[in-house]
Amino acid sequence: ATLIGELQVSLVERTPTIVWQTPRGAFLTADDGTLFAVLPGPNALDDELAALPLVEDGRASARLTRVGDVVPSGLVETARRLAALDPAALGSTSARLTLRIDDQYGFMLVSGEPTWRIAFGMYGYDPDLTVEDMASRIDRQVAAVRTLFATEAEAAIAWVDARNPGKVYFRARG
Repeated sequence: ATLIGELQVSLVERTPTIVWQTPRGAFLTADDGTLFAVLPGPNALDDELAALPLVEDGRASARLTRVGDVVPSGLVETARRLAALDPAALGSTSARLTLRIDDQYGFMLVSGEPTWRIAFGMYGYDPDLTVEDMASRIDRQVAAVRTLFATEAEAAIAWVDARNPGKVYFRARG
């Protein structure tokens, strides 16, 4: 049988904007949250990919993640905002922060030196929360942490709960 006609193919190359690390691997994530490639491991990041924001996703649902899944836009937007935070904006002397997300505390920023963790809470699940609302809440949380670090020695703090920016709690080291 002879086929008559024409076949047109259009390829769209996705550009990675975030690396989403899960127990199943490190996924390249497009701007719209689509996971489009899995890397052999976090050490497989070349210089260009290593410069992208990295989210360590420890949620139970992350164990089921696969190529083609779409991370909700609210999670992607929150990850971008928190990953872009300069530690100095928090009043921190840390050189680098790690961004994690889990089922208990939501988004967390983790500092290696001095060692501390800050819980920012869950984002991205409330359809009524606009991008502006999210940005405003994160700004209030950052200001609250900056105030805390201005009044308490950063090196003496192990844990900060900033989920409610009006009532920030902390646990001292030791």
